[in-house]
Amino acid sequence: MYEQRIETVRRLLGEMGLTQMIVSDPRSIQYLTGAYVEPGERFLALTIVEGKAPVLFLNRLFTAPKPLPCEVFSFDDVDNPLPEVAKLLHAEETCGVDKNLAARFLVPLMEAHAAKSFALGSPAVDGARAIKSVEEQALMRAASATNDQAMARFRELVHEGATEREIADELEKIYRELGASGHSFDPIVSFGANAADPHHMPDDTKLKVGDVVLFDVGCRQDEYCSDMTRTFFWNEPTAKQREVYELVRRANEAGRAAVHPGARFCDIDKAARDVIAEAGYGEYFTHRLGHQIGLDEHEPGDVSSVHDEEIQVGMCFSIEPGIYLPGEFGVRIEDLVCVTDDGCEVLNSYPRDLTVLGPR
Repeated sequence: MYEQRIETVRRLLGEMGLTQMIVSDPRSIQYLTGAYVEPGERFLALTIVEGKAPVLFLNRLFTAPKPLPCEVFSFDDVDNPLPEVAKLLHAEETCGVDKNLAARFLVPLMEAHAAKSFALGSPAVDGARAIKSVEEQALMRAASATNDQAMARFRELVHEGATEREIADELEKIYRELGASGHSFDPIVSFGANAADPHHMPDDTKLKVGDVVLFDVGCRQDEYCSDMTRTFFWNEPTAKQREVYELVRRANEAGRAAVHPGARFCDIDKAARDVIAEAGYGEYFTHRLGHQIGLDEHEPGDVSSVHDEEIQVGMCFSIEPGIYLPGEFGVRIEDLVCVTDDGCEVLNSYPRDLTVLGPR
């Protein structure tokens, strides 16, 4: 499996005119080797060089599973591994590097003329990671199923007088009880006008009658991420709240319906955005429609008006339209989809119907 992934990256590098690359992103290294390390300030890299075996540069403080699909160069804190990296590179050719390689490592390689020049090689790894294998899709499906179960329990935490922070603090325990390892990102719990801020972080705002209750949450399970947003109501919604909710629900539905192989990311964004714009709320949908997801909660390749790449079978991404009315309330409904031969599979199944939680 890992050998095949490395070969895919070699092929994609070749299409970019590159014969070598230094991969330093920990999740990309995990994807290519099975070894996940958070190195902090220390050097961590996988070299992929034409005509040579891949080599993982790994500080002895860290361990990696065996066997690995690559050689391992071990070093200590007092060692400088960069000269060894340079020895592996073809100095007369350009070397790709990923977007995570820190300047403190890249600049010495440049100064040592380890390669003719350096170029961004991330698209080769990102392109490989974007197409989820059958095994990866199963893991994504399982993580989203756990997220569905969790959402059913999260809503039961809501009661008048509770604060956003109090509820948010309870979520990870529930995830762990359901078999996840924890959050895939910091959870968003927003009440009332706070929901008009798409990335509001939970604070001491107390729930009151008439508030919307927005959960944007995800878990990490078997290393893969889930992500889902649902918006509820604490009391019967007003006519305006109901109108906005139904618009967002329809936009979510339109976005999902537009997913099929060969459709462009920008076409999917437009399908959802048009529903909101035609109702007069276009200026209040303030972000892209979605993002790709997998080992990372946000992976490169967004569902936006400026991304005209065609989607492919196996890609997984979010569909998350929203309307945000400053000082009033916000509504977002988010699902994950995986592209299939004739459309898409929606990975989570928690209901999207307008739901009133209380008061009680």
